[in-house]
Amino acid sequence: MILQRLKVFLDSHKVKYVVITHSQAYTALEIAALARIPGKEVAKSVIVKIDDKMMMIVVPASHMVDFNALQTFTGAQHIELASEQQFKDKFPECEVGAMPPFGNLFEMDVVVSSSLEEDEMIAFNAGTHKELVKMSYREFAQLVQPKVGKLSFPKRYSFAREMWDIP
Repeated sequence: MILQRLKVFLDSHKVKYVVITHSQAYTALEIAALARIPGKEVAKSVIVKIDDKMMMIVVPASHMVDFNALQTFTGAQHIELASEQQFKDKFPECEVGAMPPFGNLFEMDVVVSSSLEEDEMIAFNAGTHKELVKMSYREFAQLVQPKVGKLSFPKRYSFAREMWDIP
């Protein structure tokens, strides 16, 4: 699985990290709650098609991608959210929707929301819906070399609403 490949990559770069195992969860905010990590420190990977090229956008769990800002930032003519069918083959070792934000391991460009730079640590899916990796944001940025911009905004509803459909 990708977790072993990710561990080898991180270990080869002498990165300190922890792997957190949690019960199965599918949304980044649900994972943050289970792992007791603030939603702004849990990074979620969003795959978009930018002028017909797949790109990984990484934003905090508590945020949404600002597609207008992303279009301005990239200078793209057309941006759309990629469907799982369109990108699942790019991440053969990962469960769909649980891709770690290491696009460089999948030959994919990565763009990160600048709001993730505000915290010392970052946590993210490790290729499954049951494992999370937590490490220094600074080391993550050194390894991935993402482009960084103001590309997201906070969600306007609470975790409780998302998890239990509270109106």
